[in-house]
Amino acid sequence: MNLLYIFCFLILLFTGHSLSYPLCTNSRIPIKQKNVLKFCPYHGTGCCDSDNDEQLENQFRQMNISSPRCASLIRSILCARCNQFSAQLLRIDYEERNIPVLCDTENGALNDFCTDIWNTCGDIPIPNSLFVRPVQRKDHFSFDTSPTKLTNQWKSRGNFCEVFGSSSVDESMCFDGKNAIFGTAIAPQPIKGLCLEKVGHGSYINMIPDPNVSNRVFVSNQEGKIWLVTMPEAESTEILKMDESKPFLDLTNQVLLDPESGLMGIACHPNFGRNGRFFVSFVCDKLRHEGCQGRCSCNTDVNCNPSKILPENGIEPCRYHYVVAEYTANGTASERYLEKSANAVEVRRIFTMGLQYTGAHAGQILFGPADGHLYLITGDGSQGLHSANLAQNKRSLLGKILRIDIDNMPSEKEVERLGLYGNYSIPNDNPYTSDNELAPEVWALGFKNPWRCSFDSKRPSYFMCGDAGQDGYEEVDIVTKGGNYGWPIYEGPYVLHPPNTSSSSATSTFIFPVSGYNHSAVDNNSGSASIIGGYFYRSMTDPCLYGRYLFSDVYQIAIWAATEVPTNSGNFTAESIPFSCASDSPIKCSPKAGSDLPDLGYIYSLAEDNLKDVYILTSTGVYRVTNPSRCSYQRGAIFSSAPASIKAAPILSFLSFSFFFLTLICAVKS
Repeated sequence: MNLLYIFCFLILLFTGHSLSYPLCTNSRIPIKQKNVLKFCPYHGTGCCDSDNDEQLENQFRQMNISSPRCASLIRSILCARCNQFSAQLLRIDYEERNIPVLCDTENGALNDFCTDIWNTCGDIPIPNSLFVRPVQRKDHFSFDTSPTKLTNQWKSRGNFCEVFGSSSVDESMCFDGKNAIFGTAIAPQPIKGLCLEKVGHGSYINMIPDPNVSNRVFVSNQEGKIWLVTMPEAESTEILKMDESKPFLDLTNQVLLDPESGLMGIACHPNFGRNGRFFVSFVCDKLRHEGCQGRCSCNTDVNCNPSKILPENGIEPCRYHYVVAEYTANGTASERYLEKSANAVEVRRIFTMGLQYTGAHAGQILFGPADGHLYLITGDGSQGLHSANLAQNKRSLLGKILRIDIDNMPSEKEVERLGLYGNYSIPNDNPYTSDNELAPEVWALGFKNPWRCSFDSKRPSYFMCGDAGQDGYEEVDIVTKGGNYGWPIYEGPYVLHPPNTSSSSATSTFIFPVSGYNHSAVDNNSGSASIIGGYFYRSMTDPCLYGRYLFSDVYQIAIWAATEVPTNSGNFTAESIPFSCASDSPIKCSPKAGSDLPDLGYIYSLAEDNLKDVYILTSTGVYRVTNPSRCSYQRGAIFSSAPASIKAAPILSFLSFSFFFLTLICAVKS
């Protein structure tokens, strides 16, 4: 560890930029309070401003609680919304709660706050109570909001705390009246290896699941072809087969193909099964492709003059364009799942932006699972040219995560008035509403060239991106609303270009990566490394990998598993893991020259199917993570909380036990 890294770490430690990952209920990172709040006694870092504080005070007054002791406890519960971990305490990513998860234990390990509430407030009538009880009607649930006592609404302390409380041994976090208490988690055993099976020969850059059929996926190559194929069952002898002459969609006559361009991303609308809307992102050349024209990313709004940018390899600025286009799978088939192709005629151009430079485009698109909006991933295009500082330019759309609404189309006048780059509208809760310097499309900024982002299927608030560095560091970021990830002032945790003190960037609060690696950790002889962002592993094919974040480098030398302990803390520890190919793989894996590793060639992307199995898309084929026993691997288990939703019903409790049993087997084997 060099002195610069130690210096940066100390800066993070003493300025409050720890690698923990608190998150507020509004999906923003916690703010540093300048003054102590009036009602909620939070100071330092928290999730409330003075307006939030006043709203909570008004809510408290409406309860008119007669007991001072009970009133004090209820006040602390209300103020938990100001806690820097309020989103995790209120479980906003998978369950709506009016109050935080209350610590509930009988072994003395934690403050039994849930029992304290029951004993203190049980006989106190509370108007507008937080502890409303669901009342089942014939066809729905409603809530009994009458001002009555807890002891009248709930049968017992156990019944009350089963709904509102949780032991942090069973859940990842709970509230003890003052603090967020993290669940205990035993450090996982080292991973002994990743077992792969080769299921396809083709070289693809994208794979997404077909929402209509569980075992089907869309795959696409860089040239511009997309196929709809059936994925073979795990551990079968079948392989991924397709008729390459019959693609689902062929855009090769519209796509510019070069090493850093081509068809970059594909996405199905959240209601694809009903509306057949299908979206593609690609790069085109306005001198070669009809309709390849749009607003240049270098314009007066971003204080840029295209005439002052020198041609790059003979390519004038904004000759190349980044495009997001909509197509339809609506056809003549009686059922949508029977459709085998899309109409090659565009429904509409959603987004078109001229690119200042020829590389570092990023280009992925994906829909947010919680909000249904389309996220566009853009690189800064710099290729080492930092002077433009595009990623920190709040009006530029380069080096950003963009978020747009493609369900509400604006008029041409509205597009022109707002200076939009196509046919889309702006979500009302985008960060520009609180930072008027930001372009309205921007969701997060400060990226170089993000290559593959994903939402955790169990925790949609965990939006992970792998961002390619320049010469020294590759990073994994948890992307939050309005977050600034530092490029090009920082490359990962390292200061790269110290800001001018007069620059607005100098006062920005940068968010640092939760994981990553130095180029020297990969291979000093292989040239510049480049990260491939991945997925939280949520399949039970390899139960011992469950909950770890898998990512890789474009060179097959390294695949990493990042483990978060405690769960929901944002504290990740990554380890490079060996990998091998199953001896009974449907397609025999070729060995890498001079190595025991299978020859994956170059890794282009990681992917996930409907069953949450993870795939590695490479230049030598398609590989799936399979059962470790097929490679004679023995592993240790992760003893942390299972998904919190498992607690919801008896059948899910059984699944929870099954998950624990499988992880126990892993531990015993090791």
